[in-house]
Amino acid sequence: MSTDTKISSSASEPAIVSIMVPFNRFFHNEASSGVVLIACTVIALIWANSPFYHSYEELFHHMEFAIGFGEYHLSESLHFWINDGLMVIFFFVVGLEIKREVLAGELSEPRKAALPIAGAIGGMIVPAIIYTMFNMGGEGAAGWGIPMATDIAFAIGLLALLGDKAPLSLKVFLTALAIVDDLGAVLVIAVFYTTDLSFEMLAIGMAIFGLLILASRIGVRNLLVYTLLAIGLWLAFLFSGVHATIAGVLAAMAIPARTRLNSKDFIKTGNHLMKEFGKASADHTTVLSNRKQRAILTTLETACEQAETPLQRFENGLHLWVSFLIIPIFAIANAGVHLEGSIAGTLTNPIALGIMFGLVIGKQVGVTGAAWLAVKSGLAALPEGTTWKQVYAMSWLAGIGFTMSLFIAGLAFDGAHEELLTVAKFGVLVASLIAGVVGFIVTTMTATPPAAKK
Repeated sequence: MSTDTKISSSASEPAIVSIMVPFNRFFHNEASSGVVLIACTVIALIWANSPFYHSYEELFHHMEFAIGFGEYHLSESLHFWINDGLMVIFFFVVGLEIKREVLAGELSEPRKAALPIAGAIGGMIVPAIIYTMFNMGGEGAAGWGIPMATDIAFAIGLLALLGDKAPLSLKVFLTALAIVDDLGAVLVIAVFYTTDLSFEMLAIGMAIFGLLILASRIGVRNLLVYTLLAIGLWLAFLFSGVHATIAGVLAAMAIPARTRLNSKDFIKTGNHLMKEFGKASADHTTVLSNRKQRAILTTLETACEQAETPLQRFENGLHLWVSFLIIPIFAIANAGVHLEGSIAGTLTNPIALGIMFGLVIGKQVGVTGAAWLAVKSGLAALPEGTTWKQVYAMSWLAGIGFTMSLFIAGLAFDGAHEELLTVAKFGVLVASLIAGVVGFIVTTMTATPPAAKK
């Protein structure tokens, strides 16, 4: 293609195309979601400790929003709609990621999956034990699940800043570890942070879940069907006593991960349609006025849809919304810790100490120790091109709890324990800051220079 042709082609493009280029680059950069998350956390902290603190409380905790019609409506605070509504979509995407990794990713082969699974289990058990040592029998005992979590957006975002200095195997290991960690957090929420059960609503929820499974088994691929059933599942779980976010994970497990058109047939169909599209073209005729070309494009669009799984379509469609809207909104609504009195007094509270030691020390010991035992026992193998120093560096990044830790803190100290929740949130923020900064420094020190890889 000549230079003139390129200029002519680009000149005919709408101005919005060139305007959107830098925005598209930002939104598709792995580190960008972490940057947005940090910015929203800073905004929340400043807002919550400013003269406008009461507006923060009023907006998120006291102003009610209702959905429904007539006598059938649900009226709750904005904080509720974020944590029990929007976060269901976050957990739905987490569920999709878990299912994808188990079926076709790093968790699909036992030996490949053994290392991140071992690291994740160690990274959950040791922090929980450390927290319990600080709070056994105390008023903060219920928060043992807080330091178990890893924030995948922050951790992967920091690792992405290193570019090709960090081996791909290390990024894959951290991603798989964080996904297993998320699964563990979901199980903890479902089993240990569930309130009084309404078995009637739970039965309705499981019936809807059965419909989701049936739709998947008989080959339904319309995303609207799964969306409507998932909303019904969320409502049933919301009133059942099981935390509503679990509905998101269950719904994700039912989404089909099979294609209707395999790669070979898609290539054959695509080539045929493109040839027919070319034959149907006519001079001075646009697609808008060419009925046959429009029909071919519709058929090609259907073929593309059948060559992709509903799981992929959901995940691709929701990923940016979760990373750049839902999680940032969650951060603003939950990271606004209003500090009163002595910061030193808050940091020396057993709850904060348990969280900080759990995330900063417990993750290091748990992740590295369990991974080492798995390799030495022959259950797993260290990924090619990865050193133990780099695994240790990853254990620091795994100590960034943030999103899931804040979420579990809200469940552990909900309602009558606002002062305990404030201490827990502050502990999470300080621990995540320490783990993130030190983790990035240690990871940089252990990174392999690009020249050394050749």
